[in-house]
Amino acid sequence: MFFLLIYPINLVLIKIYLIINYLIKNFAGSWIFYTTFPKIPLINPEFRNIAQFAPPLGFFIGTIQSYIFIFLIANSWPIFSSVLICLASGYLITGGLHLDGLMDTFDGIFAGKKKRLKAMKDSKVGSFGVQSLVFITLIQIACILKIQNQIAIVLPICLFWGRFSNLFFIEKFKYISYKKKSISHKKFWKGFKKESLISIIFLVIFITYRVFLSSSNAILIKFLFLILIGIFLSYSIPKILGNEIGGFNGDACGASVVLVETTMLFMHSILL
Repeated sequence: MFFLLIYPINLVLIKIYLIINYLIKNFAGSWIFYTTFPKIPLINPEFRNIAQFAPPLGFFIGTIQSYIFIFLIANSWPIFSSVLICLASGYLITGGLHLDGLMDTFDGIFAGKKKRLKAMKDSKVGSFGVQSLVFITLIQIACILKIQNQIAIVLPICLFWGRFSNLFFIEKFKYISYKKKSISHKKFWKGFKKESLISIIFLVIFITYRVFLSSSNAILIKFLFLILIGIFLSYSIPKILGNEIGGFNGDACGASVVLVETTMLFMHSILL
């Protein structure tokens, strides 16, 4: 009788354990795939549902970049030098993963429909790819110069939105690849609701924290308006790219990340 009573409880505990174990392993996979950080000790990484951890991981990367900037300013570094090192640290942490995707995607878009995938596959960077990198970098520099006093608040959430856009991208479009070996996020995709749950919980916590810290109604309104803009851009930019390319792949996802986070940086620099 006692066994019959505890049997359902054991099943629940086992199921919870399996879910947590699965999430931990996929977080370890996300850690490896999206950053150049060393492997997390004692955890065997999985690469099945790693995209769900990308937005919070982006927030974490943005926080590191912000405090590098703050540390340099506090130690009397020139503002422009601090901005450059702040951006360079982000490139170092991600291995330039998203910037590479940005350049390949722009080369593909401007190559025309027939040559699009061929241009994206080409290891040589074309003129449009270089122009996109220069253009985006200059905008980011200008924005950080503008928001310098609030960088620890602004940069992390901008990087969050950039990576959140990929969840919409994967949900809405089919996967297209020109590489023999690549991680297909679509293959193990469980649907937007499940894959975005961790990011939404993270976002709710962040919003709650900021609401309690708001010193005036005007600041709170601006903050909430920027949240709405983040949702809009995270949906619309991958939609534009997906329609243009005819689907999504690693390069297009990288382009979406950079475009969304840069646009969000620009919006913050205007409104704050």
